[in-house]
Order: sequence, then C-alpha cells, then structure tokens
Amino acid sequence: MEIKLIKTEADYQTAMKEIERLFDAASDTPEGDRLEVLTTLVEAYEEKHYAIPLPDPVEAIQYYMESRGLTRRDLESYIGSRGRVSEIMNRKRSLSIKMIRRLHAGLGIPAEVLIQPIQTSNVRGYTSI
Repeated sequence: MEIKLIKTEADYQTAMKEIERLFDAASDTPEGDRLEVLTTLVEAYEEKHYAIPLPDPVEAIQYYMESRGLTRRDLESYIGSRGRVSEIMNRKRSLSIKMIRRLHAGLGIPAEVLIQPIQTSNVRGYTSI
C-alpha cells in the first residue's frame, strides 16, 4: 500500500487493514515508522469524519457526581447556594464563567464541555439556549 492522504472511506478501510497487518511492528524499523504514519493519518481522518460531540454540561456534571459519589450539596462550593445548584441541575439557569472555572478547577471537568450552551427551561414553558 502506498502511503497517501486518507480522503475516502475506501482509503480509510485500506489504511486500517494495513495498520492491522503492521500492528506488531517494532519501533524504529521501517514497518514501525510506516505504522506510525498510517496511525496519524487515520486519526486525522477519524477526527474529521467520526468526531464525537462533547457531552451536555449538565450531563457531564451528573457523570462526575456519580463517578465520585458526590451529592448536590457537594456542588455548592463550586456553583453557589442549594437553590443555585438546583437551578443549574434542573436547567433553569446557565452556568456562569465563575461556576465554570470552579467546576473545572475543583472537579476536573473540561472547560470546553462546561462552556457550551446548555438548553435551559424557561418558566413560561418554552425552551431557550
């Protein structure tokens, strides 16, 4: 297989087969170098064509809470009062920059996830972003 940019699904499948063939190639060998180049090309193609969207900020907070055994009360130091935590988690209010910074620094939630607009429910019954 000639190494070239991956532009089509057929190119992608061909590269994947070659990667599978070279999978056990030793580093610093011609085969290992070929594997590394192909892997880089495949990663670039996958990022462009199979990108995984970032999770919703509220869902991300819920995941971090569940995975660390946290409660809503534990979020108060990052978000504010119990009422403010409730508003955020029930999508009645968006995260502020200050909240985003605290959640990122304190819980390690990626800022790019938190900074996304969240769908909030308005009191009048319609939804806004």
